[in-house]
Amino acid sequence: MQTRLTEQTLASPSGAQAESILRRCVHCGFCNATCPTYQLSGNELDGPRGRIYLIKQMLEGASTTELTRQHLDRCLTCRSCETTCPSGVQYSHLLEIGREHIDRVTTRARGERVLRRLLRYVLPETKRVRWALRVAPYVRGLMPKALAAALPEAPSRASNTQWPAARHTRRMLALTGCVQPATQPQIDAAAARLLDRRGISLLRVHGGGCCGALSHHLNAAGEARAQMVRNIDAWWPDVEQGVEAIVSTSSACSVMLKDYGRLLGYDVEYGEKAKRISALVADASAVLSSLPRFEATQVAPAKRRISFHAPCSLQHGLRGHKEVERLLHEHNYELTAVRDPHLCCGAAGTYSIQQPELSRQLRANKLAALQAGAPTVIATANIGCLLHMQQTASVPVKHWLELLDEAER
Repeated sequence: MQTRLTEQTLASPSGAQAESILRRCVHCGFCNATCPTYQLSGNELDGPRGRIYLIKQMLEGASTTELTRQHLDRCLTCRSCETTCPSGVQYSHLLEIGREHIDRVTTRARGERVLRRLLRYVLPETKRVRWALRVAPYVRGLMPKALAAALPEAPSRASNTQWPAARHTRRMLALTGCVQPATQPQIDAAAARLLDRRGISLLRVHGGGCCGALSHHLNAAGEARAQMVRNIDAWWPDVEQGVEAIVSTSSACSVMLKDYGRLLGYDVEYGEKAKRISALVADASAVLSSLPRFEATQVAPAKRRISFHAPCSLQHGLRGHKEVERLLHEHNYELTAVRDPHLCCGAAGTYSIQQPELSRQLRANKLAALQAGAPTVIATANIGCLLHMQQTASVPVKHWLELLDEAER
């Protein structure tokens, strides 16, 4: 793609990166064929190719409008287009640059600013999420409908959160996280038990927290950096002592953690540390699939029919959904066929709150596809997808790690 970016834009690292990405695009439109929002609206500007043109025009000096922002905001950042693209266009990186630019040169409506600030204040902190869950039943009627609908129930006391004691020479660190420990604490505990049975201790480290993805995607670069640095500082003593890996059980967090090296690459103090952290990060799917197969005699013999929803972050960000499917098969689960498995469920971080209408349409389509095979359970690999689908699914929605743990007990 021919570009005429302004000299001021080209002088910045992000501008130079944007030009490099834009020049790889060949206008083919293959991306639109797999874009969830383009399939809903049929509007060229709600597909990757159209958004690429909008970003190009902005960086070439064209004026930006509220309509431009609307089309960029409607993107789920699912990265399905990147999987499809024959030219290797890093669309998600270009979108970051475009969204940062438009927020820098224009001002959002007051209501949007307040909502985004509230989301950034509450969701990255587990204590605040727990507090929100406690007070939610009393104030739901006062909340915006999309926000009230997105709030899950408090975790059940019956959830199995037993964490095995550290007893193995092989050690890995667990991402502390933010929303997941407040809403589904049994997921990380299941991962710890699975690894314990395989001779690995999964350790919880004090001082860590949110991976930084939420603030990063809401263009709060300073907050995202602070969250990334907090995790690096918390993990660093164990990293220096030779810990084997940093394990994430939420695929969206795994993608963010693996991106620390790029996002902090220009940071004088933390650049090299961030690259080392990214190299150590492994999604739970990659860790478990790399270990010897669990003895079939120890797995529950009865087959259970399930549907697996591969989150966008797992299949387009990590390209690891086949590993999860294989592990589920090995644990005697029968996976139903799912129509259009590449399409997003509509969760996409805070998208379900900020773009509720589109999100609901995507969720309805996804659940129709997942439930068509009459599963007893829907499995997924990301906390956002799990909570989003759980709201209206006709069968339980669980993390795939819980299903593996149940099969091995």
